[in-house]
Amino acid sequence: MPVIQYREALRQAIDEEMSRDERVFLMGEEVAQYNGAYKVSKGLYDKYSERRVIDTPITELGFTGIGIGAAMAGLRPIIEWMTFNFAILALDQVINNAAKMLYMSGGKLNIPVVFRGPNGPAEYLASQHSQALQTMFVHVPGLKVVAPATPYDAKGLLKSAIRDDNPVVFLEGELMYPWTGEVPAEEYLVPIGSADIKREGSDVSIITYSKPLKMVQEAAQALEQENISAEIVDLRSLRPLDEETIFKSVMKTNRAVIVDESWPVVSVASHVAYLISSRCFDYLDAPVELVTSQDVPMPYNHNLELAAQPSVDKIIKAVKKALYIQ
Repeated sequence: MPVIQYREALRQAIDEEMSRDERVFLMGEEVAQYNGAYKVSKGLYDKYSERRVIDTPITELGFTGIGIGAAMAGLRPIIEWMTFNFAILALDQVINNAAKMLYMSGGKLNIPVVFRGPNGPAEYLASQHSQALQTMFVHVPGLKVVAPATPYDAKGLLKSAIRDDNPVVFLEGELMYPWTGEVPAEEYLVPIGSADIKREGSDVSIITYSKPLKMVQEAAQALEQENISAEIVDLRSLRPLDEETIFKSVMKTNRAVIVDESWPVVSVASHVAYLISSRCFDYLDAPVELVTSQDVPMPYNHNLELAAQPSVDKIIKAVKKALYIQ
């Protein structure tokens, strides 16, 4: 099976869907002649021309609205935000138009649009450009939100998102683009709303998604050296959420640690913790533990930047706390 980068998996998904359906087009800052800020769209402008790979001004609110209008007219736009930090400017269009149009039109107007780009902390970007903003989108009914952590999942989920008749927020990560993994040469889809068990275990369920998956895998390997068997649940889809897979895992291990690089207050992690506590209470042998970013703006100083985020050491400590190991 070919091993490719995360960015290449995304490019393959976009290319295949543009070839399959002429209604699909890509629009955003630097996506065309510059081949994308993170080279996800490399070569697509040359292949599909300026009609279907469109450079925009630095106006997120504007080109997001154009994309939503195009979706209302029957096209299937992929809107690339150079970073989700800039997507804050487009929240009015996403929340008040994309998410609500099907409801407000009495079911007559679907909005088949994908909003994608890097989300979450990177490095040396400080508080305005290193934020995990998924909670803002997961909070909104009418949106689907996915956050793949591997090239395989990224390609399969992006193809599903492009084919979906609803607005899908597709969360990537600036530091994830060079990650590599196996991706089949033949076509496949990963369904939205399906979590994945990345590692079987019996002592504790570690639930995560997106970029933190790698540090969770590293923590699980370290815990194995201490005879602690950790099961890793990769959510992949944040809305809809695969509650059944989460509950089955926790009912098996009787303990849960949730790792989320967003802030802790009203986060995906806190919501999952509530679901586990309410649906799996009789199975829990310990309180649910959260490992999140600190509830502060992101520091620019690199040591403080790292200290503010989840880490392998923090995950290991949380697991041992759930296991009552001092």
